[in-house]
Amino acid sequence: MSRRSGILEFAILGLLRESPMHGYELRKRLNTSLGVFRAFSYGTLYPCLKTLVASGWLIEESGGASEDALAAPLTGRRAKIVYRLTAEGKEHFEELLSQTGPDAYEDEHFAARFAFFGQTSRDVRMRVLEGRRSRLEERLEKMRASLARTRERLDDYTLELQRHGMESVEREVRWLNELIESERAGRDLKGTAAGESDSQDTTSGAPGGLPRSREDDSRTGPSDDTAT
Repeated sequence: MSRRSGILEFAILGLLRESPMHGYELRKRLNTSLGVFRAFSYGTLYPCLKTLVASGWLIEESGGASEDALAAPLTGRRAKIVYRLTAEGKEHFEELLSQTGPDAYEDEHFAARFAFFGQTSRDVRMRVLEGRRSRLEERLEKMRASLARTRERLDDYTLELQRHGMESVEREVRWLNELIESERAGRDLKGTAAGESDSQDTTSGAPGGLPRSREDDSRTGPSDDTAT
């Protein structure tokens, strides 16, 4: 399994842990709630879903809405397929959530992991945040060393681009420092005491357009698109 497909599988399992969804709804959540997946298409999503079904982590069900049942014979369209997490899939996702290896600190994987911090235990969140910060501090040190060596040979625009990249990394390090400080103080992102928020609830919001509650998503309404 490639690293990128592994991230997609992780995100799908996490979203379906919140509630069963059609393929269209899944893609919409991946695009809007998890910006790292904006470039993913149905051609990538559905093979991944089939793999998860074959692994026993998801099951496919026909759409249960009455209009779906009526629409199929009248229009010739197939009923929508709903994907539901199995008990084995939930167990597998929880195992993935507990992992804190180097992959969790990389750019795309970290974004996906952070999106599901509301379902992650506090000690694991701390290890992932500290690992990410360490990784970025190493990157920043290399960027500074490289800039010092090549500064005289760079034109103004290339130099400005490198400075911009360094500033972006510095901002994320500061952000991570704030998050780590909050975790150590036993607060969630809204400043609530640990005992009030650390209950694996997924309804708490987080910076950067991360997953919200099911009620928030329901306001957009379902699509009439049919899964293929």
